[in-house]
Amino acid sequence: MSLINLQPKGWPAPKGYANGLMGEGRLVVIGGQIGWDAAGRFAEGFVPQVRQALANIVAVLAEAGGKPEHIARLTWYVTDIGEYRASLAELGPAYRAVMGRHFPAMTLVQVGALVEEEAKVEIEATAILPQG
Repeated sequence: MSLINLQPKGWPAPKGYANGLMGEGRLVVIGGQIGWDAAGRFAEGFVPQVRQALANIVAVLAEAGGKPEHIARLTWYVTDIGEYRASLAELGPAYRAVMGRHFPAMTLVQVGALVEEEAKVEIEATAILPQG
């Protein structure tokens, strides 16, 4: 099973995300993951927290038999949009280290705070796994 990219004709190609994806299969919904490890220790800094949050998503998805390429959507919540923008050059390599060159539909918003005070980012995911 593969996800089909939905790209309206004439629209500029998105960079680092998809406008939409379509797939058929088993739906996996992953709650917001933050940048801490299995022992509850936070990674130091924004980009390391993003990388850890993505790794946590992949770990939860693996429990369902899924892989990063099955992720159809990511929703990012950041506490400082300026920190996100200032980190773009570092984010690409950190993202690809966990997700490869798979770019699902994404939304990113700034929020006032996250439940865990040390968290700089929280990311939730929706994946579509093959039937069977």
